[in-house]
Amino acid sequence: MTRDCIIGYVAEKAGMTKKQAGLALNATLDCITGALKAGDKVSLIGFGTFCVSARKARTGINPKTKEKILIPASKAPVFRAGSKLKESVK
Repeated sequence: MTRDCIIGYVAEKAGMTKKQAGLALNATLDCITGALKAGDKVSLIGFGTFCVSARKARTGINPKTKEKILIPASKAPVFRAGSKLKESVK
């Protein structure tokens, strides 16, 4: 499903225009992104939780040269599905 499909679905279900639904979706995604940037968790009960996971620095191997390289520490967004979402896709 694409972003446009989601906007069309929200517009139809909420009885609004596609432009309004697009603005609402963008505002929702901006809110989630801003919270994650600030280091907060976003919990949508029954759907899931968005959070930031810290990855430690580690040593890897360049597959082309077989040389050891240092992979720096990083942060990555993570989504953990909630129980209702897990049940609905079984």
